[in-house]
Amino acid sequence: MLEASNVYLPLDAALPSCAGMAQAELAHALGIRYADITSWKFSKLSVDARRKNDVHFTASFVFEVADQEIEEALAGKRTKTKIQVKRHVPYEGYRVGEWLGGDARPIVVGMGPAGLFAAWALAKSGAAPIVLERGEDVDARMASVSSFKEGGALNPESNVQFGEGGAGTFSDGKLTTNIKNPRCRDVLHIFAQAGAPEEILWEGKPHIGTDKLVNVVKTMREQIIAWGGEVRFGARFEGMEFEDGRIVAVRGSQRQEDGTREKFVLPASDVVLACGHSARDVFDRVRNAGLLMERKPFAVGVRIEHPQKLIDKAQYGNAAGHPALGAADYKMAVHLRNDRSVYTFCMCPGGEVMCSASELGGVVVNGASRHARNGRNANAALLVNVEDRDLRGDDVLAGVKLQRRMETAAYRAAGESYKAPAQRVGDFMASAGKFNRSQSEHRSRLEVEPTYARGVEWVDLNQVLPPFVARSLHAAIPLFNGRIRGFSDPNAVLTGVETRSSSPVRIVRDKATCQALFSQTTDCGLKIADESAGVAAASHTAEGEPIAGGFYPCGEGAGYAGGIMSAAVDGLRVAEAIIASYE
Repeated sequence: MLEASNVYLPLDAALPSCAGMAQAELAHALGIRYADITSWKFSKLSVDARRKNDVHFTASFVFEVADQEIEEALAGKRTKTKIQVKRHVPYEGYRVGEWLGGDARPIVVGMGPAGLFAAWALAKSGAAPIVLERGEDVDARMASVSSFKEGGALNPESNVQFGEGGAGTFSDGKLTTNIKNPRCRDVLHIFAQAGAPEEILWEGKPHIGTDKLVNVVKTMREQIIAWGGEVRFGARFEGMEFEDGRIVAVRGSQRQEDGTREKFVLPASDVVLACGHSARDVFDRVRNAGLLMERKPFAVGVRIEHPQKLIDKAQYGNAAGHPALGAADYKMAVHLRNDRSVYTFCMCPGGEVMCSASELGGVVVNGASRHARNGRNANAALLVNVEDRDLRGDDVLAGVKLQRRMETAAYRAAGESYKAPAQRVGDFMASAGKFNRSQSEHRSRLEVEPTYARGVEWVDLNQVLPPFVARSLHAAIPLFNGRIRGFSDPNAVLTGVETRSSSPVRIVRDKATCQALFSQTTDCGLKIADESAGVAAASHTAEGEPIAGGFYPCGEGAGYAGGIMSAAVDGLRVAEAIIASYE
């Protein structure tokens, strides 16, 4: 079996009904006959839209030929058209070591992508993990999210941020990442084996979609249970206990049917903390327990909405609307003269702006798409980087406080009803003296109906956003228009506020073992802020920092990931570290 890459493929050839055309293009590129190819499938398919008059796919194929001599001649071939041919190495599946920890059952806190994959790998090894998830199972969670979107009360324990699958369940389900980790391939295959569309294995920009993620997450949970694991929904993490520098117990409370909560303490030798970026109460508990935390870069801003057809035309030219292409996306960034960076994030083609609050009295927006990406609007976050000078004092959780101030300001500006504050781009720019709406009104033919389900309140976002955010957006929006024509159209809609793109803190861990570190040392051992911790001594890193043995910060909330793929990879990595610690 061989693999050929960098094959030019016309758009029609990527349609399921045109498989013969794709095979013909492959044969032509290789310089062999159509009949010489006995079977083939895509291993990569990416859109090349750099020239709008020649939008096409660049494809990689896994294929077989009928003749051994032809195979030998092709293997290692590099043609004049830069097509490369090599022996194909089949995927052998994710391999995890055998659990040698005896009866010790690892505890995984949180069931977002990081916690889900950590628990999945631990269960596969035979470790029988216990998963504590504060929110509901994905079916009940869907009902809670739908109720809130339709005007019902916010459930602070189960919402777009909390519950089975984490924040990623209500997103576009993007599986793109900038990391170059071999586990990325494992994550894609694990998702596909759990019911995700097979094309995620070969699409250049794979995505699952929030509608399909629901069943994928549920299937992975069922696998964890089938392998001996246990999943407890409505179980809130409320602290941990250490002895001699090692974790010995986890404290929490379990939601009861009557709405009350029952306290519990679980003995623990290994704990994975995969709490997600919105578990602010967990950040407080980690700091109070004396673990080392630090501020990390993050960004805040708004969502911008355009008609999807505008984005399709801007990205694909006359090829827009071709059935092989689907809805177009974009990803942009600019560095401003004030040394700020503004960038688009989590772009959702054909998606909606989500009601993403998780705390009472705050408004948060995010974006989501179904797998088909067939909604009328495109939306993306417009984010501005936050610097130390933007934060008050030296509190490690100062970033959380900034997020909360913005969310509270948005809630108040929109009438304290969980509507979202919104403004059209033309008005936003004009109110800051950057745009003359009356002169440009005639140029706009866009009709953009906001998709935020609870409705929007038209306000002046310049009075809602921190000044450094508003000023940076004023400067960046015209620059983005230079890359996507119509981006700064006066009728495009801005909706606020987007504050949960990433965690503003990192729970520092040892690079070699992935275990957390304590924040303060003395000659006598460890000094811990939480009196219940009871630490007397601990092992140390090579640099001298004391290790919180058996306690593993993981994923996006702990500051080690930035999306579904990187969080899932980190979950696998931490699970492997725990398994290896017993070998």
